[in-house]
Amino acid sequence: MRKGIRTLLVLVVALGGCVAGGRVAAALDKLIGIHSARVMSQSMPWIAQESGLFKKHNLDFSLVFISSSGIVTAALLGGDAEMTITGGVGNVAAYMRGSTDVVFVGGVKNTMTQTLVAGANIKKPEDLKGKKIGVSRIGGNSHYFTIQALRRFGMDAGRDVQFIQTGGDPETFAAFVSGQIDVANLTPPTDALAIAKGYHYVIYGPDLKIPYAATAFVTKRSVIAKRPQVIGNFMRAMAETAKLMHTDREFVYKVLGKYLRVTDRSVLDSAYNAEIKVLEPRLTVKPESLQAILDELAATDPRAKKIKPQEMIDNRYLDEMERSGFFDALWAKK
Repeated sequence: MRKGIRTLLVLVVALGGCVAGGRVAAALDKLIGIHSARVMSQSMPWIAQESGLFKKHNLDFSLVFISSSGIVTAALLGGDAEMTITGGVGNVAAYMRGSTDVVFVGGVKNTMTQTLVAGANIKKPEDLKGKKIGVSRIGGNSHYFTIQALRRFGMDAGRDVQFIQTGGDPETFAAFVSGQIDVANLTPPTDALAIAKGYHYVIYGPDLKIPYAATAFVTKRSVIAKRPQVIGNFMRAMAETAKLMHTDREFVYKVLGKYLRVTDRSVLDSAYNAEIKVLEPRLTVKPESLQAILDELAATDPRAKKIKPQEMIDNRYLDEMERSGFFDALWAKK
């Protein structure tokens, strides 16, 4: 697996990256990143690329997609990438097992917004018993959300439902509409696509407000030590991207349309309106979102009980942007 990941990343860099799309000036600092889901909350590198923010901050950023937070973490630890945009569980689990080089430097989403979507034969949460539920990856965000959501309705996911691993949101949606699964765990904007086709929400995740490091920027302490300015430039580019996401809906739609092939205005409106409410404007990493993961891991591994969320967070770049007035000046602009 590691050899395959390394080959993929080398190929991406050689071709200019799946985000870069062409030649860039030699003076730009190269930075390789990985993301784990083709969803709105992980679209910030696309938006930064399309708006020219990476070039503005002297970066040649190449982004690779790997649909598993655990594999993304393994690639980061193995030196195949220097920055990741992913769910927190793989990183927290790695830290718990002793890979304390892993560190969270920014947050995109500290609340779960997955949903469970079904057809007319499944009307309420209790109807989910005995059904096949499609999730991107066992152990990933969608799997964790489903466990937590069912628990809130008095069900035990391990006993009451069957999980089908699909590989990602688009694959879950395809399996759902083709009848291979009964219920789909989906994230904006894919959930809105399902609703537009006449399906309905059985459990609407945003209403549950489940704390969780659903999307975060994660790197290694050793990378920061070697390339502090490069990581700082990346975080400033992401800070500007967050402002753009919150204030330029039309541009966000254009980018999502290009990378996710979603152009239906009603679908984009639904996805944006649901997701933007929980996206962090100043890239805050909330300790409670990491504690939620530790609590879940502690059920099977007592080592999680000894870890404090703050141990896994390095706020130096966010703090610098606050102290210097970067954030205030950014958000003061119309």
